[in-house]
Amino acid sequence: MGHKTGSAGRRLPSGEVQGRARGSRRVPAQTSPCREPLALKALPYHYPDSRPPGTDLAGSYPPRRSPSMSKMRKMRVFYLLLIFLCGAQSYTASRPNIVLLMADDLGVGDPGCYGNKTLRTPNIDRLANGGVKLTQHLAASPLCTPSRAAFMTGRYPVRSGMASRSLIGVFIFTACSGGLPTNEITFAKLLKNQGYSTALIGKWHLGVNCYNKTDFCHHPLRHGFDYFYGLPTTNLRDCKPGEGSVFTSASRWLVFIPLQIIGIAVLTLGVLHFLGLLHVPISVFICLLLLASLILILFLCFLHYFRPLNCFLMKNFDIIQQPMSYDNLTQRLTTEAVQFIQQNAETPFLLFLSFIHVHTALFSSKEFAHKSKHGRYGDAAEEMDWSVGQILNVLDELGLANDTLVYFTSDHGAHVEEVTTKGEIQGGSNGIYKGGKSNNWEGGIRIPGIFRWPGVIQAGLEIDEPTSNMDIFPTIAKLAGSPLPEDRIIDGRDLMPLLQGESQRSEHEFLFHYCNAYLNAVRWHPQNSTSIWKAFFFTPNFNPKGANGCFSTHVCMCYGNYITHHDPPLLFDISKDPSERNPLTPTTEPRFHEILKVMQEASGNHTKTLPEVPNQLSPGNSLWKPWLQLCCQSSSSALSCQCDREK
Repeated sequence: MGHKTGSAGRRLPSGEVQGRARGSRRVPAQTSPCREPLALKALPYHYPDSRPPGTDLAGSYPPRRSPSMSKMRKMRVFYLLLIFLCGAQSYTASRPNIVLLMADDLGVGDPGCYGNKTLRTPNIDRLANGGVKLTQHLAASPLCTPSRAAFMTGRYPVRSGMASRSLIGVFIFTACSGGLPTNEITFAKLLKNQGYSTALIGKWHLGVNCYNKTDFCHHPLRHGFDYFYGLPTTNLRDCKPGEGSVFTSASRWLVFIPLQIIGIAVLTLGVLHFLGLLHVPISVFICLLLLASLILILFLCFLHYFRPLNCFLMKNFDIIQQPMSYDNLTQRLTTEAVQFIQQNAETPFLLFLSFIHVHTALFSSKEFAHKSKHGRYGDAAEEMDWSVGQILNVLDELGLANDTLVYFTSDHGAHVEEVTTKGEIQGGSNGIYKGGKSNNWEGGIRIPGIFRWPGVIQAGLEIDEPTSNMDIFPTIAKLAGSPLPEDRIIDGRDLMPLLQGESQRSEHEFLFHYCNAYLNAVRWHPQNSTSIWKAFFFTPNFNPKGANGCFSTHVCMCYGNYITHHDPPLLFDISKDPSERNPLTPTTEPRFHEILKVMQEASGNHTKTLPEVPNQLSPGNSLWKPWLQLCCQSSSSALSCQCDREK
């Protein structure tokens, strides 16, 4: 019995690929004695005395061995050994090392191999030149937390409760109780069960604790990773002094406006009391002033303590730097990744290097600062590209390149609203595509997708079929020899037939695009057709009018007055209009209603497969809980969580 699939998808085989035993040594492909191991056959043995096999030789003297007979036996041993070695190579090739490289907020228009002429990304380009470049690779969500949940599990984030129904769509506080549920199966768990050494270096952003600060129920080490070094939550402007705050809008509504109202109330009541028009007890003034003082004190405490309480580095379950320092941060992450590869060169390994770049707050080391043509964003992107190069270099130096599948991507599109008050653009480029992070226009969900595996995947190919970051889960699970879970729907599809040219079409006939937990749009790639239809049930209201994003709220919202519903849905043919500038009508597309009917039926069938699960991003799960707060063990007070074990 195979694993379950979504209602709109096709069933995938769950056959198990035989894998190399842990600890065995690889046979490098370039030094292999054979190219087609399965085509070789053992040579037939020729009896020197011409008697047929099975002839009774009892009572007769054994034949004298001739030089030719000895030579034949040696040849037979040689060919048997050759077959064994070739079989071992095939055995090795089915269980490659896996290196997953994920940028944070990188736009599809940023790398040179995707058309950028001024941002220098020679190592990402080198990866693309040596492998396959996907030009319609899609994030399962346009936000960090749900996209990463989908990437790790091969499932739409709404299935695991990792899609919000409230205003905030990602985890902001480390000491919140939400996170990737313990019953979810990640690709790290599957590969660890197959004998892989597994490590996550960099950003996690899928929760830490559930009930107390030592249960670590959502921690990477509880989800299949043997080793973790990085940020348990995410990089924010508030983590770097002088870079502003992501809470500016919230502060205005929760702090400054209430203080203004209290101030006006005190002033008005004071005037009325002074004129004798209204008797106001002194206790009223005292209560209002105390309330204003409390709001102001809480706000100042929040500003002071947010950074150390949320912006810190961990190694496994231990805090090693609180608050986090940006000094040579990319170099430290890269060193950890390189050392993990070196330490596991003789065993199959999974490395997930989840970059901090290029999410704000932007940073770079002095070697890269002020060197790019795109300001601090360009500096950060080029430093990340350097890190990619270091990973590729160590694979080459250790002779592991031909035994390693390398994948590069971003968690979603570039954040186009990242512009400072001084007009400095701190977000990336989504190329010709509309929109960006937090919305499902193509700019929000089109991401780089590069695969390299020398000798297995043809170099220099471009594939324009719809694929998803959820596809990584079944792809690497099958390569590692792991069957897919049969007790749940896996929405991803094995990409190897497409990458190796065995198939010319994506296995995704339908893909569903969510804005948080709300079904926003559906994509349909009909069989025997080059068209790729995309229908929006609602779209975000960009502001100011005519802009390419939601600048007043910094990200686009998914409900209420922030969106416009469409009935009938807004329809595009992405194959002809990738920039989504010209919505189709019954006049411009004669099959308009027929197409929408199919897509709406597919959406209805899909939603029927969604279970009721706890919402991990509910307000109750997202709010800060002091009893879940992690703090350096060496700290003398819970109010002074500071340590630096990196020095």
